[in-house]
Amino acid sequence: MKSNVYNGFQIVHDLIKLRWVPEILKSIDLGNKQYTEILNSIPYMSHTELNRKLVILLERDVIEKTIIDNNTFYTLQDFGKDLIHTFYHLEDLEKKYFKLPHVN
Repeated sequence: MKSNVYNGFQIVHDLIKLRWVPEILKSIDLGNKQYTEILNSIPYMSHTELNRKLVILLERDVIEKTIIDNNTFYTLQDFGKDLIHTFYHLEDLEKKYFKLPHVN
């Protein structure tokens, strides 16, 4: 039987490895709650890719979709909040340990 650590890592890895997922979650966390706001906040991402990733994130209970007066809003669920916390921590590790060489 696989350990809980392995299973948890596998679940997170399956999401992190998908292109655009960290960017989408970070965008939502930064206050972009509607489809167009998310799309406009991530350069080079297509409508098709955003649609695909939103479906995956909804299916895995990472985000929640709410419709109010014909407007759709996306918010992070608890799992999404934990993931975004992990993404920010990875960014902190990058800044701390992986400095780019200074170019003159």
